[in-house]
Amino acid sequence: MNAKKWLLSMLTAVMLVSVLSACASNSSNKPSNGSNAENGAEGTNEPGTEPITITFFDKNTGDKFDNQIAQEITKRTGVTIEIQQPTGNPTEKLNLMLASEDLPDMIMFDRSSDLVAKYIEAGAIIPLNKLIEDYGHDVSEMYGDVLNKTRYKDGNNYYLSNWYGLEHEPVFGFNMRKDIVKELAPDKAEGGVPFTATEFKKLLSDFKAKYPQIDGKDTIALTMDGENFGGTMGTFKGMFGLTNYYEKDGKLQYDVKNPAYRDMILYMNDLYRSGLMDKEWAINKRQVWEQKIATGTIFSSTGAYWDLGNSNTIIKKDIGEESQLFAYKVVADGLDPSKTTYGGRSSLGWDAIAITKKNKNPERTMQFINFLASEEGQYLLMWGIEGTHWDMKDGKHTPRPEVLQSFKDDWAAYTKETGIRKWTWFIKNGPGADGTPYDLPGRYERSPIDQMAIKNLSDSVFDTAIYDGLSPQGGTPEALNEQKINDITRQAITKAIMAPSAEEAGAIFDKMLSDMKAAGDEKVEAVYTANFAVRSELWQ
Repeated sequence: MNAKKWLLSMLTAVMLVSVLSACASNSSNKPSNGSNAENGAEGTNEPGTEPITITFFDKNTGDKFDNQIAQEITKRTGVTIEIQQPTGNPTEKLNLMLASEDLPDMIMFDRSSDLVAKYIEAGAIIPLNKLIEDYGHDVSEMYGDVLNKTRYKDGNNYYLSNWYGLEHEPVFGFNMRKDIVKELAPDKAEGGVPFTATEFKKLLSDFKAKYPQIDGKDTIALTMDGENFGGTMGTFKGMFGLTNYYEKDGKLQYDVKNPAYRDMILYMNDLYRSGLMDKEWAINKRQVWEQKIATGTIFSSTGAYWDLGNSNTIIKKDIGEESQLFAYKVVADGLDPSKTTYGGRSSLGWDAIAITKKNKNPERTMQFINFLASEEGQYLLMWGIEGTHWDMKDGKHTPRPEVLQSFKDDWAAYTKETGIRKWTWFIKNGPGADGTPYDLPGRYERSPIDQMAIKNLSDSVFDTAIYDGLSPQGGTPEALNEQKINDITRQAITKAIMAPSAEEAGAIFDKMLSDMKAAGDEKVEAVYTANFAVRSELWQ
């Protein structure tokens, strides 16, 4: 009996030692949330620093990740980015990558592209929710409600926006030679008081009467970039307070069905028939449009104020600063100026950046993303290195004068040389915690032209996010209907604007509506409305 008891005790002790040993082994081999010994204390989510390479398809650039800022990012994170961007059409490459499953670790899409949904449905990009929860503290803090609004219909986040956050920066406007506005409408030359539609037509007429020629060349009161149809129509739509769709009885319809759209077309037709609009506006190539404006013979043009940068640079040098075209607001007769819509911007940004299923280090990738999305990362990407490109003075980021001057002298060359504002990933619009803008070259020092646009048009900004990406999925019958309708509207609108009479312009517009109906516009609108309802519910 004693021998049996002794044997039983020995077996129990051996089993206990084995269990304890197994527990210790499990504990020592337990993954520390994707980190390793170099990442800090066991079980923490501190960023890794060991060298790693991440392949990244960036549709915007194919440059090597080897400038000053790239090197500093690698120094702080251990991550080297191998940029993959083809010559040619990025969309074609993205489709090919999806079909072949030859995927990089990360991808940047156009956020509004149907490719995002295709990649999600194919399982080619992974949900980020858990990764953000575990490794994305700064992502959560910086993006805030944007994460709620960029969820897919299954409730997951599959990408992070780029250039996100609504900023009250104007987009379209009527750009006019300030020196001539000072002559013909001096009370409005400095901005702050809009022109009515009637006043604008008179201003164009007065210009033509006083300046039929400049330096022996015929003048044009109003021209447009024929290759930027959206900018042309966006400017006039802003004047009439029109947005992406016409909401009626809880449904979304094409914007052209808004009664104000017809009024807009008839107003444009009146300007054309009165000889105040460039007869070649619809066929102007961008380069030709820029050259016309640069001669100083053009009084005004539609579009975003920054579109005229090249022309204004020449005008400033050849004629003078106040001869440049500055952005002003024109308001449809009877419309409240605060109801104009010159600045359609999406608070959800332009791009979508995702992690693919082929990524072998998603945790480490999210840690890298979290760094870039943080305050520290944003200022590194957009301002450069502290002590080299900027200094902290009185609690504020302060750029060095030579950095600002270098951007003024040659923005593109300085960006390429240093990397400041080259890698614009996970960028947030607006100011940082100290009130300085994240976008150093674009927002820190504003030119007189920028300042005038902000003064006249910043109250016209509206958020288009709720309307983004409501179109039918590519390849569906409704998508084909939509394309046909887009062709119908563009051709008809151009003809109506250039019609020889108001009556004919109206008849062309009415026929357009009839042709749209025959092409299945109600089927497309049903998709818009259904997608809008799903999104509205998801955002609640």
